[in-house]
Amino acid sequence: MKRLLPVILLVLALPLWLSCGGKDKQSKETTAKTAKGETEVAMPEMPQHIPYYDLKLKLRKYAKVDIAIDETVLSEPEKEALTKLVQAARVMDDIFFRQVWSGNAAMQAKIDEVHDFSHKQPFTPIGENHDLIYDLLRFYNINFGPWDRLAEEAPFIGSAAKPKGANFYPEDMTKEEFETYISQNPEKAEELRGYFTVIRRQNGGLVTVPYSEEYKDLLTRAAVLMREAADILTNPANTAKFAKGVDYTTLAAYLRSRADAFFANAYRQSDMDWMDVENNIIDVTIGPYEVYEDALFGYKASFEAFIAIRNPADSKKLEGIKKYLPKLEQSLPLPAEHKNPTRGSESPVSVVDLVYSAGDTKAGVQTIAFNLPNDEAVREAKGSKKVMMKNISQAKFDKILVPIATQVLDPAQMDQVVFDAYFSNTLMHEISHGIGPGTIKKKDGTETTVNRELKELYSFLEEAKADILGLYCTRVLVKEGFLDKATETKGYICFLPGFFRSIRFGATAAHGKANMMEFNFFREKGAIEFDPETEKFHVHVDKMPAAVEAMASKLLMIQALGDYDGAKAFIDLYSQSSPELEKLLGKLKDIPTDIEPVFAAEEFLDMGQRRHSHKKPAPVTHQH
Repeated sequence: MKRLLPVILLVLALPLWLSCGGKDKQSKETTAKTAKGETEVAMPEMPQHIPYYDLKLKLRKYAKVDIAIDETVLSEPEKEALTKLVQAARVMDDIFFRQVWSGNAAMQAKIDEVHDFSHKQPFTPIGENHDLIYDLLRFYNINFGPWDRLAEEAPFIGSAAKPKGANFYPEDMTKEEFETYISQNPEKAEELRGYFTVIRRQNGGLVTVPYSEEYKDLLTRAAVLMREAADILTNPANTAKFAKGVDYTTLAAYLRSRADAFFANAYRQSDMDWMDVENNIIDVTIGPYEVYEDALFGYKASFEAFIAIRNPADSKKLEGIKKYLPKLEQSLPLPAEHKNPTRGSESPVSVVDLVYSAGDTKAGVQTIAFNLPNDEAVREAKGSKKVMMKNISQAKFDKILVPIATQVLDPAQMDQVVFDAYFSNTLMHEISHGIGPGTIKKKDGTETTVNRELKELYSFLEEAKADILGLYCTRVLVKEGFLDKATETKGYICFLPGFFRSIRFGATAAHGKANMMEFNFFREKGAIEFDPETEKFHVHVDKMPAAVEAMASKLLMIQALGDYDGAKAFIDLYSQSSPELEKLLGKLKDIPTDIEPVFAAEEFLDMGQRRHSHKKPAPVTHQH
């Protein structure tokens, strides 16, 4: 229940709530000490009035989708192990909740003061306003905190701005203070910029606290569950019950290695072990990976998890792409000295159906595919793994992309908007994360990484690079005979409604800003054209290859040089909106921006500890 406690506390402290209409009163801010008493944080107080219709409009941005799983492919031992893994994933939810905002710990501590709270009937104290409370809890959980991720992180509880550094740094620490401290203490630079540490104040300076210490209690719980799952999957009494050819030896090795990594605060070996996982049905990715939540520098990794069931047939169809990876790297529109032929070429591709996701990947916009690990040393040695979540992709295609296409695309091109093209674009996006500059050398000979040099701008440039190289590499594979010409054409046309789908994520989202840049660049090159009479866009397929290559070349050179100023200039130039764009976005207001997954695993696996139900509770009556 931990992820709900702050909101429930605020709700219980509220003297009066109305169920509809009216205008928010300005909320007040108080301060409270964190659990360790080190930092004062802003603690929002709930306004006395919340417009119910406003909350409903916010929730309408998310299409509720049932995410089913095919339990018939699993034996009883596999189901038992899957239960453990979903429970471990839920721990990642709890850790990410701590990472998002330092105030959550203090708010949770205050819940002990509420004596009449019932976990079984959390809506009882609210009376007839329980529908409003239920929706607020839903929205709070979607956003992992009191800031609306689809509205530029605007607060929907209180009025305090979201700290750019989340809970990775002291809330009042500036970028200048951090960089000044590093310049004065260069021997600590690597430690302070490390992916798996938080920064705290101590004795007038800054110190690092490893994740293994900061989240020790939760990591211990997750490690126990992961090791238990590994034991189940390698027990000889169970292995005989698995389908022919299924062997969980490598998955169990990864789970144990990852559990060890939680305490060692070193993840490279377990990333290597994850790359070796094969011959299984259950697919697991768990731990600290992406740096999106650190909007201050883009240094600190957030915890997340994907628990899925692998689709062997679809995965096998895509495995053939691996042999073309060296060719794709060599074909990049980039001077030879900046190409990266030493990156590993193992790069397995898995198509899965998601069972449960957790943490960073579930905050706001739902992930449809990923390319991991992010550790450049692992990528150099073994490449990276592309995982495509087919059931999530299909849900977004049906609920969002097709409705958007009918509003923004030339009707004559609608027959090209098909799921296979959309899915192919996603695959090529993930493939493209694994090629191009990674480890680079500066002019003075210093070895560094693109991420380190581009700092908080890295995610915007990297997502744009992956999108554009996805189209570029599709063309290369067509020339090589691996894909047919129709795939290239459909990919170009499906890309246009894809702009609008991602732009709606907001300018603070990496994918949203990346697509804004791509949209404006393609318009500048004449690859897409707006018809003011029909108020729709036409994709000029014949002009797309040149536009794609031009943008790919610019993005790749910025990365190859670690050019922070160049990245900023490119983003500033191409991330601006336009009247035509705003007009079309207005037409899309009734189309959901993303989905809210309702995982069947929560019912099927019967965890008995679910954080909240997506089903609205029955009205509660009171005895007076």
